[in-house]
Amino acid sequence: MSNEIQLAFAHPDARARATGGEQPHDRISLRDHVVEVEIGAFQSERGKTQRVQFNIVVEVRPLDSLIDDDVDRILSYDKVTEAIATELAAERLNLLETLAERIAERILLEPQAERVFVRVEKLDRGPGALGVEIVRSKGDPALFTAPPEPGDGPHPQVVFLSNEAIAAPHLAAWLDQLEAGDNPVLLCVGPSDLAVPRTGHAMTQRRIDLLAIEQNAWVLAARDPRCVVVETRTELDWAMKQGQISVWAPSKIVLDAVDGPSAKGGDAVALALWFARAMQAASFMAIGESLPETPADLPGRSLPVTATRL
Repeated sequence: MSNEIQLAFAHPDARARATGGEQPHDRISLRDHVVEVEIGAFQSERGKTQRVQFNIVVEVRPLDSLIDDDVDRILSYDKVTEAIATELAAERLNLLETLAERIAERILLEPQAERVFVRVEKLDRGPGALGVEIVRSKGDPALFTAPPEPGDGPHPQVVFLSNEAIAAPHLAAWLDQLEAGDNPVLLCVGPSDLAVPRTGHAMTQRRIDLLAIEQNAWVLAARDPRCVVVETRTELDWAMKQGQISVWAPSKIVLDAVDGPSAKGGDAVALALWFARAMQAASFMAIGESLPETPADLPGRSLPVTATRL
């Protein structure tokens, strides 16, 4: 039993050796790789970075021919660090478990990789390291599906509706026209005309402003049953493929964004423009609302934008 306990707390390289079987694979390893990142489910972990340490061992299939000292013929260490960097840049995550799963899957996409040990630890949440360790093999059903790469999938038409447009008697006719177009439709709204509480504190005010938008999204959903309120990227991707009209509830995507919008929650049109670029939209239209003076300042691909008065 003592050996099992010792092995449980051993470095992933030791665990790989101990579980390698009669014919163990070759291994490459990354030890004590530390990155400053914003991660965590607790409110105290939002808006600040903390040190996260990675220890990864990849078991690789031997090459069929000589390496000839050619780096292009092996699974490079850079592929391991790139997997970490790519997943950290994709979105802000709450759980180390999710991060470890995604890193493991990305590494196992490499042709040579057969099995991977991933240990991820937070170094600043207590007197010791707090973390998770997973083992995944190629073809393992426990793996996540890799998130879509930028540019994959359909390019939606993002439409911002003013409060006047939401209440307009011809809302259904507008939706008919949008639905008949070639691109899936994602609707954005701002807060209602009711006063939004003011806190005088930037972080709490951001939350309140985003929640005010989400309340109004549900108002729009009540106006037409085709309008379905959606908050995650996974749900949005599924809805676009199904031809569903979605109404964006912004809190999760905005708060989880690694490179989030500079627009405040109260600047709903600018926030919707940021969302349109993040979704690789084909076009952006504002109905009943004017556009920001300098929409071209927003980063991302070129985006045709129009504004329609009521």
